[in-house]
Amino acid sequence: MKKILLLATGGTIASVPSEEGLTPKLTAKELTSYITIENQPYHLDSQILMNIDSTNMQPEHWRDIAEAIYEQYDRYDGFVVTHGTDTMAYTAAALSYMLQNVNKPIVLTGSQVPIGFPKTDAKKNIRDALRFACEDVSGVFVVFDGRVILGTRAVKMRTKSYDAFESINHPYVAYIHHDRINYQYELPKPSGELQFDPSLCPDVFLLKLHPGTKPEIFDYIRHLYRGVIIESFGSGGVPFQGRNLLPKMKELIDDGMAVVITTQCLEEGEDLTLYEVGRKVAQNTVILSGDMNTEAIVPKLMWALGKTSNLMEIKNMMETPIANDMTKKHEESWDA
Repeated sequence: MKKILLLATGGTIASVPSEEGLTPKLTAKELTSYITIENQPYHLDSQILMNIDSTNMQPEHWRDIAEAIYEQYDRYDGFVVTHGTDTMAYTAAALSYMLQNVNKPIVLTGSQVPIGFPKTDAKKNIRDALRFACEDVSGVFVVFDGRVILGTRAVKMRTKSYDAFESINHPYVAYIHHDRINYQYELPKPSGELQFDPSLCPDVFLLKLHPGTKPEIFDYIRHLYRGVIIESFGSGGVPFQGRNLLPKMKELIDDGMAVVITTQCLEEGEDLTLYEVGRKVAQNTVILSGDMNTEAIVPKLMWALGKTSNLMEIKNMMETPIANDMTKKHEESWDA
């Protein structure tokens, strides 16, 4: 019989009505009281780590969750983390970097409707998460609405619908239906022993470009952050006519700041080699993100900055796939 530990952190799944709206209140034991566990192939223990709306989740909380899993790692066969949906994808990715080479499942789940409400999706999601946590698989996953997603590839796409999350730029790992798991992707086995590295530097800024973005914004960023992620246009283009952003970006890099280029487009990632607006960016020592999603780039950069201040080392870590967070670039050619 598998031993599973459920770690509760709050979120909609644990919320109850209050005068100021839904607020997380239920304990881990109250959550699990809604789930029938008789005749199930696991022994379930539970623990509450925090009880917060995931909008209030901070990088320090990611570290607390990772440490709780690491401390109990040898005692359990799998872990389930109940979590609010708004920042669940960030947490899943962060755990993927802080806990590498895990040889058992770490599963995050939550719900769009509180577990005590009549039309809740919480009970199904917890049952599915517990079921998947009994599998002989390795890594961090999001299980939601019957779909299993790699922790570095999940993105919340919908605010109300039960199918809130999608797997971006990567196949779904599996589908779960009536306790039956239908795998879609062959999971790689980890090489080496568990690596626990909770070092994080939260001094990261995310800038979404829009027509009219002022170059002077970078002067403010320079004094507050050690890294900036720029959500650029299309394949990674940055304006160099009119309000030219490139000189200020170069100043940041020259000052030792890590500058990451990604795209506002959810699918297919950046490619700075394609257009002039991208190639001019690539002339600087920017960090390329490939087809990583923003929810993975943010904690990965915090993790890299927590390990070193050397820009080339940070660039190498960011551009190296970890936990299948990016697809190795393939050659593509267009006929002129």
